[in-house]
Amino acid sequence: MSANDSIPPRSAAAAAGHPPARILVVDDDLSVAQVIAHMAEELGHVTAIAGSVDDALSRLARDSFDVVLTDLSMPGRSGLDLLKHVQAESPEIPVVLITGKGAIDTAMEAIKGGAYDYLAKPPQLEMLGALLRRAIEKKRMAEEVRHLQREVSKRLPAGEIIGSSPQMLEVYKILQRVAPSRTNVLILGESGTGKELVARKLHERSPRHAERFVAVNVSAIPEGLLESEMFGHVRGAFTGAMTARRGLFDEAHRGTLFLDEIGDLSLPLQAKLLRVIQEHRIKPVGGNEEHEVDVRLVGATHRDLDEMVQRGLFREDLYYRLNVVSISLPPLRERGAQDVEMLLEHFLREYEQETGKTSPRVSSEAFRLLKAYAWPGNVRELENVLERAVLMSTHGFITPEALPPRLHGIPQAPALLAPESGFVPLDAMIERYVQRVLDHAKGNRTRAAQILGISRRTLHRRAERRRRTDDPE
Repeated sequence: MSANDSIPPRSAAAAAGHPPARILVVDDDLSVAQVIAHMAEELGHVTAIAGSVDDALSRLARDSFDVVLTDLSMPGRSGLDLLKHVQAESPEIPVVLITGKGAIDTAMEAIKGGAYDYLAKPPQLEMLGALLRRAIEKKRMAEEVRHLQREVSKRLPAGEIIGSSPQMLEVYKILQRVAPSRTNVLILGESGTGKELVARKLHERSPRHAERFVAVNVSAIPEGLLESEMFGHVRGAFTGAMTARRGLFDEAHRGTLFLDEIGDLSLPLQAKLLRVIQEHRIKPVGGNEEHEVDVRLVGATHRDLDEMVQRGLFREDLYYRLNVVSISLPPLRERGAQDVEMLLEHFLREYEQETGKTSPRVSSEAFRLLKAYAWPGNVRELENVLERAVLMSTHGFITPEALPPRLHGIPQAPALLAPESGFVPLDAMIERYVQRVLDHAKGNRTRAAQILGISRRTLHRRAERRRRTDDPE
């Protein structure tokens, strides 16, 4: 195909695999543009040439392209102007700047502003080929992410999983493959990464979606009551058991049972859970008769179960029964600024839907702090920070002043004295210290409990009491 010909539509056969990439070359020097276009065609790509930014905009409006190669300096509007337009209208298209040696510094600044890369004149075939391969892969990865997100959104309507990082793309892939089966699934990840949300998605996409999804946090229930909660009990099974009660397995019959923090199960309960998984039958506490249950089990934990198995703290046979398929949720700090931005937009849209009010805009300075923060509490911490920032914002903008001190790099030492009275209540002082330890442990409750010298369940109960106090409804 000639470099000046129009780009034809993709054929059905080409769409089935990876068709040749479509490259738009923009340069006011026709001879340079033709050389670059010819090199790209030798690499197996299809090209079109534009002699100016206006010509390029016209071609972009008519045809679709995978990569734009544009000269930096041109009469009239420059390659930077074209870059800004592509970023605004088609941000998924990588833009590569073609520049002379004297403009390398400008090209580097443009990369900071969103350009994919730069190509120095005169271009070398090998360098052009490597650059185009990377840029095309980036474009195709972005398309795959959007496709998977549309599928997840279409088929799993209740709630959303947000993110376009490669780690989240892998989560979408596993979720789509596993959800229709009845296989047990183990969800791994730090606190606040969204393990229950993924478990709900597994249920909603499964053939069991019309039945109940039952969720329980194992660490939130005292060990002496947990067996009764899970398997039920008969009347008179223990002091205070005035009536019989159905357990969580019965509640989730033909549906899905989500056991959060399953790594906190005691060894005796692990043995009983293993038997239920193997036999599909349960016996209530104090009862003599078993009955059948049909439950898909989804477990979740922030703990390293492999290490716990090695230390004898978690049964190896139960681990393999639960870990038929595992989904690892990445911490927010590893997902990149784009996922943080997507989550911000999502939570602000939720605010608008819940309140009917226009959400405030995030200022560039505040956005810089939000992207730079490590988020030890992950997505849950981001949501809480944004909720606070919305309440503290003025004149329709979230500014750095609306963000907590820790996002500014200011340590939050517990204040022992209050300006008004000279002292604070003991509970308030303890609460501040507990929060400081949690921040130090990066949200890891097990580590925080070890530092505080209390059990993880005690720490969880304190959090639950605080939540009920903050939100009495």
